[in-house]
Amino acid sequence: MDTFDAISKRTSVRAYKPDAVKREMLERIVDAARRAPTARRVEPWEFVVVQNKETLQKLGTIANTGSFIKDAAACIAVFCKETKYYLEDGCAATENILLASAGLGLGACWVAGEKKPYAKEVSELLGAPSDFRLVSLIPIGWPAEEVKQAKSRRLQDVIHWEKF
Repeated sequence: MDTFDAISKRTSVRAYKPDAVKREMLERIVDAARRAPTARRVEPWEFVVVQNKETLQKLGTIANTGSFIKDAAACIAVFCKETKYYLEDGCAATENILLASAGLGLGACWVAGEKKPYAKEVSELLGAPSDFRLVSLIPIGWPAEEVKQAKSRRLQDVIHWEKF
């Protein structure tokens, strides 16, 4: 799938088929994440890929805004070492995960990590070092139903030339 097609097809998927996602696909997705832009070439990220059903269930319970994590085939937790621009770097990596997932025909959803009350508990569950911050959780799986991107604002509603 071409880049613009993946961007056009990417949407938040919260319902998944029970089918597994191949390890090779998850590795490709994480490889795309590690190629994200990073301030000062720090690359502060580490990625925890969770496929264990019991752990997915726990993540879905702990991260109350992402209860659907329990139904995903996998979840990628994006952690960044606390550096000056860790949040920006981690968000860029997260977006690459979302786009790579869409490019492979998978569904995914960005579940916030940073500043959420459950961030510490998720970090402990996944064994993250204390100097790493949870940026996001991204459940990934095969969409349970056909999904379409629904954006309410059109290009002409948001684009400005030369000045706001």
